[in-house]
Amino acid sequence: MEVSDPKEYLCLAKVAEQTERYDDMAEYMEEYTKQCSDQFTAEVRNLLSVAFKNVVGARRSSWRILSSGDQKNEKSGCVNYRKKVVDELRSICHKVLDLLEKHLLKEDIEKIDKSDRSLVEAQVFYLKMMGDYYRYLAEVAGENEDVDKEKAVEKVVNSASENYKKAYDELAVKSLAPTHPIRLGLALNYSVFHYEIKNDPENACTLAKKAFDDAIAELDQLKEDSYKDSTLIMQLLRDNLTLWTADVQGDNEGDDGDN
Repeated sequence: MEVSDPKEYLCLAKVAEQTERYDDMAEYMEEYTKQCSDQFTAEVRNLLSVAFKNVVGARRSSWRILSSGDQKNEKSGCVNYRKKVVDELRSICHKVLDLLEKHLLKEDIEKIDKSDRSLVEAQVFYLKMMGDYYRYLAEVAGENEDVDKEKAVEKVVNSASENYKKAYDELAVKSLAPTHPIRLGLALNYSVFHYEIKNDPENACTLAKKAFDDAIAELDQLKEDSYKDSTLIMQLLRDNLTLWTADVQGDNEGDDGDN
């Protein structure tokens, strides 16, 4: 849908969100990003994130169901349907990564003015998104592609790791408070990446525990406007830690019996 004023895309995106038409919302946010990337606010960033999170989330959920190992699916021809879902998922991920690289991310984060909090917040947010969408690609790497699956996985895993690391080590830890919801959200997703994609529960636990402990230590300094978001993410970190710690302890118990 063409509009006379690019700002109309934001209005359409909000209406699409209210009516849960997330594919439309994603299209509107894509057009707004291409035309008005220099006018992004925190609200607009969140609209972009919500739109594509729902669009890609639906495909990830479908892919998990279709990949559940149900033999009936194999026999009924659902393999081709799974390929369709994977192609859609991959296309969405590449679209988001392209928008971020071409329109929103600064070319050299080392030159970012660390005292400009709004700029740091934005760049951490975008780098986190880059890491997230490379993580989603890692989940389906090699499927429907005439490539070596191991190399395909390694490529996107390295890209996810690079972006998470840049966001966390070079920006968030240095410039954002431990209780900042963007920093906490990054720590949550970065730790999930270690656990689910890299199969590294120890590093996942270490990262999640430090993020949680650092936030708890400064909880009394948490601003009222971000209290709900920050504490919700802290709860998710704690929930994951409970699950992952049990996993690590179980592995250690097994190792104790090994020579």
